Amino acid sequence: MTTRTPTRRTGTRWWRRPWIAPAAVVALVFLAFSLPNYVTFDPALSRVPAPDFFPPHFPLLALHVIFGSIAMTTCLMQIWPWLRARNPRLHRLTGRVYVLAGVLPAGLLGLVVGAATPFGHVARASNVLLALLWLGCTLAGWRMARRRRYREHRRWMVRSFALTMSIISNRLWSVLIVVLVPVETLGSGQREIMATVSGLSTWLGWVIPLLVAEWWLEHRPARRTSRPDRTGHPDHAGRTGRPAVAPDGSAVPGEGPRGVEDARAARASE
Repeated sequence: MTTRTPTRRTGTRWWRRPWIAPAAVVALVFLAFSLPNYVTFDPALSRVPAPDFFPPHFPLLALHVIFGSIAMTTCLMQIWPWLRARNPRLHRLTGRVYVLAGVLPAGLLGLVVGAATPFGHVARASNVLLALLWLGCTLAGWRMARRRRYREHRRWMVRSFALTMSIISNRLWSVLIVVLVPVETLGSGQREIMATVSGLSTWLGWVIPLLVAEWWLEHRPARRTSRPDRTGHPDHAGRTGRPAVAPDGSAVPGEGPRGVEDARAARASE
């Protein structure tokens, strides 16, 4: 009689993701600083001047900030390894909130607000492209999760996370440009200086985080997983712990924990 030893669930240790806690602190501080000015829907508190050619700019901007705050908060929960490993049901729930109550409304509102920005054509082009990419990456990741293609789902959601948090780097770039670049090189008047700073910070704010995310996706170590995709095979180079089974019930050489040995035996018997 054999006894089965209970398997210990191992998740990602916190020291392997040391950036998660600082990112959460920075995001929460940013929300505490930015959100109160818009939840009251008082135009006098807006940090963005309303353009004369688009009267509904402020209420749409306020809604964009509110839904964007939901996206940022739930995004932090999505990247928390402990939550994914120990409570996958809550992970899926916050994922739906992130997409349907965060990115989707905030991205659509961002298209309108970005196109009506008072900071010039350079910032307008950046804002519209950012909104389109944010919506596209997030919906692609959601679609991959619905199809149980979890490896591709994670890749798309890493891009979505980078774009969600890009508003923070946008503000940081604005401060750095004002502090480090001589004012006379930015423009001759206040309006021109604001347009220059906004144009530079809006592009740098999301392009650099997205490039960093792409670099990380291409250079991170291969990660094993035990989660099968829709076909029953691992969603990438990991092992399921069980040999794969063909439709006729036979084991498939090259799959499962003994895949290499099976493949060698098949070649030796030829």
